[in-house]
Amino acid sequence: MIGGYLDNVPDGVEFHQYDCQYLNSMKKIMKDVDTVYHCAATAYEGLSVFAPHLITQNTFQITSTVITAAISSNVRRFVYCSSMARYGEQPTVPFTEDMLPHPQDPYGIAKLAGEHLLKNLSEVHGMEYVIAVPHNIIGTRQKYDDPYRNVASIMINLMLQGRQPIIYGDGEQKRCFSFVGDDIQILEKLITAPNVVGEVINIGPDEEFVSINELAKVVAKILNFKLDPIYVPGRPQEVKLATCSAEKARKLLGYKTEYTLERGLTEMAEWIQEKGPKKFRYTFDIEIVNKKTPKTWTEKMF
Repeated sequence: MIGGYLDNVPDGVEFHQYDCQYLNSMKKIMKDVDTVYHCAATAYEGLSVFAPHLITQNTFQITSTVITAAISSNVRRFVYCSSMARYGEQPTVPFTEDMLPHPQDPYGIAKLAGEHLLKNLSEVHGMEYVIAVPHNIIGTRQKYDDPYRNVASIMINLMLQGRQPIIYGDGEQKRCFSFVGDDIQILEKLITAPNVVGEVINIGPDEEFVSINELAKVVAKILNFKLDPIYVPGRPQEVKLATCSAEKARKLLGYKTEYTLERGLTEMAEWIQEKGPKKFRYTFDIEIVNKKTPKTWTEKMF
């Protein structure tokens, strides 16, 4: 439950909470299971440069455990949620699945290592697998009191408190943001689609490629907030231009986005407003503290 809220689980849902590092627990819950979605990770790309032990342990090591349990339990198909961090710096954008990955940080390295392990063990033992690459997911019910990730949620939470957003570097880093519902529609299809086994598939929009500065302006417009961002030094290893092509998902799975960026942010803002702004929680120990460590974390600026 590092990355979410327990009250997001709907009433009536059978919900079991286990730690993915324990092999026997994973084997227990996979008995008679047909398909596994492996989404668990400490998905903290920027933080991973300063807390590599925590992030890689809860990204690569748990992936090894979950894959092992799935194969030993005769799972038919394994859907692995990787990350756009796998691509790292590339000579051109958008990123396509045939590009040679070049991750820039421990999180991306751990995610890519999980892909290699899944491919290796699945081919040896005969388990079907698909590598999905969701990226920059936003949406209602996203954790918004986390100072380490989820830039859109952080901005909304700050502005609802009457505080200015904090932007790393010059704010001209560019991303595409993916509303969670648009990702789910494709992830569901990966259970049975016959043409995706062994494939890497980007899942996320490529229509609205916006800077972090532009993102702040859209959020401020929605909240009728007078914007005057606070700029702090950029974070090490942050990729400047990062977006993925969705062409393969369109071709194989009929992918089509239903949400514009503004619509998704509006729904998020309404939900966070209803829940109420929250104080940011600094729940992780920074393992490497030096002059490169962002002061937003060491000085708890959020």
